[in-house]
Amino acid sequence: MRSLRFPHPLVLLLGAVGLAALLTWLLPAGRFERRDDPVTHRSVVVPGTFAHVAAAPVGAFQAVTDVPKGLADAASVVFFVFLTGAAFTVVDRTGALRAAVDWLARTLASRDALVIPVICLFFAAGGALENMGEEIIALVPVLLVLAARLGFDPLTVAAMSIGSAAVGAAFSPVNPFQVIIAQKIAGVTATSGGIALRGAAFGLAFAIWTWGTARYAARTRTPAAERAAAADAPPLTGRAALVLALVLASFAVFLYGVLALGWDFDQMAALFFAMGILAGVIGGLGVARTAEAMVDGFRDMAFAALLIGFARAIFVVLDQGRVVDTIVYGLSAPLAHLPVLLSALGMMAAHTAIHVPVPSVSGQAALTMPIFAPLADLLGMPRDVAVLAYQYGGGLCELITPTNGALVAILTASGVRYERWLKFALPLWGALLALGALAVFVAIVAAR
Repeated sequence: MRSLRFPHPLVLLLGAVGLAALLTWLLPAGRFERRDDPVTHRSVVVPGTFAHVAAAPVGAFQAVTDVPKGLADAASVVFFVFLTGAAFTVVDRTGALRAAVDWLARTLASRDALVIPVICLFFAAGGALENMGEEIIALVPVLLVLAARLGFDPLTVAAMSIGSAAVGAAFSPVNPFQVIIAQKIAGVTATSGGIALRGAAFGLAFAIWTWGTARYAARTRTPAAERAAAADAPPLTGRAALVLALVLASFAVFLYGVLALGWDFDQMAALFFAMGILAGVIGGLGVARTAEAMVDGFRDMAFAALLIGFARAIFVVLDQGRVVDTIVYGLSAPLAHLPVLLSALGMMAAHTAIHVPVPSVSGQAALTMPIFAPLADLLGMPRDVAVLAYQYGGGLCELITPTNGALVAILTASGVRYERWLKFALPLWGALLALGALAVFVAIVAAR
C-alpha cells in the first residue's frame, strides 16, 4: 500500500477555501451581537445573543475573489515575510551567515547534544512571551544552514522552530496574545487558577516536544564524514563580523520593540528591511548586488508568503457567509448538558475544531471566551479552567492545522511536505493533548 500523500500546499489551501464556501450553503447563517471590551480593547461577542440571520452563501466566483481579499487581510504579515526574506538573502550573500554557522558548528562539535534543547528553548520562550509564529520565517535560512552543517534534516528545523514556538505559546502562563487576552475577557487574573500548575504543564510540554525532536533528529542525522565533506563556508572576515554584529543588534531592537513598544509586523518588517540594506553596504556587495540579492529573496519567499494569505482566505469566506458564529454556537451548546470534567474536555475539543476556521488565537479568544466563561459558571467550573481548555485545545491545534499560515509557510520554506510533518507531529500532539487534559483535571480537582 502506498503511503498517504497530501496534495500540494496550494491545492490543499484552495480546497479548504472551496470547502468553506460549501459550508456557507449547508450551514444556517447566524450572528452574535458584539460590543467593544474596554479591558482588551477588542470587539467581543455578547453571550446569549445568537440569532439566525439572512443567508449569505458564497458562490464559486466570490470564493475565488476572497483569495485576494485574504491576501489583503494578511498584507502586513505577507510583506513582513517578503522583506525579511530579502534582508536575510542579502546577509547570506555577504558570506557572514555561513561563516558564523561554520564557526558555531565547530564550537559545538563536542557539545552538539545541547544544540536541539537550546534552540527548542529559544523558540519555546518566544512562543510563550510573544506568540512567535510568522517571525520565524525570517530565521529559516539561518537554521537550515546550521542544521545541514550539523547533519540534521529540514524537518528537524521545523520542529525546533515553529513546533517549539507553538508548544510554548499553547502552554504559556503569560502569552499576551493568547492567555492574557482570554483571562481578561473571562474576568480572571493572570495569577489566579494555579500559576504553579500552568508552569509545571509548560515544563512537561517542553520536555515532551524536545524529546520527540531530539529522537527524530538522532534517527535521521547525516554521518559526520558526509557532513565534513559538505561543509563549504567562507572565513569569518572583519566585514563578516560587522554584518553579524548588525544582525545581532537588529534582533535586540526587534525584541525590545515587540516586548516593550508593542510593535506590529509593519515596524518589524521595516527594521529587517533596513538591516538588509545596511548589511549589503557593510558586507561589500554594493548597491547593485544588494538590490539583486533582495530581488532573489523576494522570489524565494514569494510562495511561502502567499500561502499565509491563502490560509487567511478560508476565514474570509466563512465570515462573509455568516457561518463562523454558527459553528461556535453549534459546538458550545451541547457542553451545557455534560458533567463538569467532560464539559471541560469538550471545551478543549470544541476549541480545537474552532481553531481550524479561526486560525488567529487572539481572534478566537474574542469570539469564544465570552461564551465559554459564562458557560463555566453554569456548570460550576472555575473560569480559569475554561481558559486552560482554550489554550490547550486551540493553541495545540497550531501544530497540525493547514490553516495555520505560519506553519505551512515554514514547512514550504524548509522543503518539508505536510504529510511528513503530520507523521512526525501527530503522536507528540496527542501526548500534549493528554497532558493538557490532565492539567485541566487537576485544576478542577484543586478548585473543589
